[in-house]
Amino acid sequence: MTTTNQPRDVQILQIASDTAILRSRSWNRLRFEIEYALERGTTANTYLIQADQTALIDPPGESFTDIFLAALAQQVDLDEINYLILGHINPNRVTTLKVLLEKNPNLTVVCSNPAALALQDLLEGQSVNLRVIKGADDELDLGQGHVLQFIPIPTPRWPGGLATYDPYAEVLYTDKFFGAHLASEQVYDLGWDDLLEDRRYYFDCLMAPSIRQVIAALDKLETFQFRVLAPGHGPVVLYGAKELFQGYRHWSETQKSQEQSVALIYASAYGNTATIAQALARGITKSGVAVEALNAEQAEPEEIKAAVEKSSGFLIGSPTLGGHAPTQIQTALGIVLSSASKTQPAGVFGSFGWSGEAIDLLEGKLKNGGYSLAFDPIRVKFKPTDVTLKYCEEVGTDFAQSLKKARRAKAPRTPATSVEQAVGRIIGSLCIFTAKQGDVSSAMLASWVSQATFAPPGFTVAVAKERAIEALLYSGSPFVLNVLGEGKHLGLMRHFLKPFGPTEDRFEGIETKEAANGSPILKDAIAYLECRVDKRMEAGDHWVIYAVVDTGKVLDNDAKTAVHHRKTGTHY
Repeated sequence: MTTTNQPRDVQILQIASDTAILRSRSWNRLRFEIEYALERGTTANTYLIQADQTALIDPPGESFTDIFLAALAQQVDLDEINYLILGHINPNRVTTLKVLLEKNPNLTVVCSNPAALALQDLLEGQSVNLRVIKGADDELDLGQGHVLQFIPIPTPRWPGGLATYDPYAEVLYTDKFFGAHLASEQVYDLGWDDLLEDRRYYFDCLMAPSIRQVIAALDKLETFQFRVLAPGHGPVVLYGAKELFQGYRHWSETQKSQEQSVALIYASAYGNTATIAQALARGITKSGVAVEALNAEQAEPEEIKAAVEKSSGFLIGSPTLGGHAPTQIQTALGIVLSSASKTQPAGVFGSFGWSGEAIDLLEGKLKNGGYSLAFDPIRVKFKPTDVTLKYCEEVGTDFAQSLKKARRAKAPRTPATSVEQAVGRIIGSLCIFTAKQGDVSSAMLASWVSQATFAPPGFTVAVAKERAIEALLYSGSPFVLNVLGEGKHLGLMRHFLKPFGPTEDRFEGIETKEAANGSPILKDAIAYLECRVDKRMEAGDHWVIYAVVDTGKVLDNDAKTAVHHRKTGTHY
């Protein structure tokens, strides 16, 4: 987790012939969307191509407007910019665009057709010269060999997604694809292992819920002979472009191969409902269930029908506009009611400003139609906070786990083999992990703990991907390992083994004190260690986490460590 008082700035560097990057950097968490949750800052990457004509690709959002325009003015006269190319459009980015248009009314904005339609609403009547990309043959000749080509790469969250390719420089500008939310001095991708965790987390949050569209985009982008991938966030990909592209392929195929899926249908007027949907999707996908995200404003009725029919369950979310649900959501609801099986669990969510009638409508129609809601409707007034998003992520995890449990209940049981029973006899100390970051805290009972190093003292632990605490155990995250004692562990064990609801206080009724790193210490433990995550590795349905110990203390010298003998090595 990055915390620094370093001010926001703009880093400028030439990355190709006639081409520069302007990296608007925030060293702390910029927004509350789930994809920023690692809190390592971010960069908003803008690219400037200066040939016979000048093109600017992907201006940053309003958080950087002033410092970005000041830095840009040092590179080029603003009224000499001919084209502004938008990889995607949202209200945040429009703030910077409006200022650019005021300073250069002759600027031509290049974007996809969905982005052009959204832009007309967001500019609220402000005139703009638009060049709408209509097909693969649409090119933009800037001179000196820079003949730009365009590739539509829509996803449910960014239906106006557009990639740009410069064959002269062999640079592929990919907007939301191949990025990472990470602020650093490092412009290029030096160190695959160092960047892998941030890239994978970014993929899991933003790409995993839209695998069908992601694979379609990869198929298009693969046909271009790129040397450099230039994403909208994070390092420019120079040294590992092919490897990262194949990484996206592998991660996408892994998601596609999941046995169960959830149809996630939503509309989002201001981005808040989409943010809730993204958090729900993150909780579902990290539990090994695929998500088919569908933006009701863009999806065809046949797409919605097909996704619902093949899904194990469905979620539907809506904003409230003028006391009603948008027409597209009402249409999608009708498709759901006529297509979904009554045995499919459902969920409802949404955001609103002054009232939440759309959420009431969805809840009422589904209940009247004979569907069971797996959780209370999620109602968010205005913008979701980090605590709200953590709640949504845990709701998504619970929803996915209920689907997997129902599937297991239907499958025939086979007795454990002698090998599996032997694996279950491996001795491991019983411990409870506790962690707290800001207002979010969690805990987990664990026995898969093993010492790994002497200098520094360190150990490994396996954490199931669906555990709530998993989101608090990324590199640099602090936590406490509480060791339980034989004979006095049963109460704590029963407490932390019971199911907790999303964001339910895991420590209610348990005596604790705060460690120096902010995490809870259990007073009934026989020892504790204050630790921080150093590395984590993906291993099947778990994360293997290596942590180093900063300090610790034995609380009961006479007690023996409690151990746990499992009866099988294949399930809990």
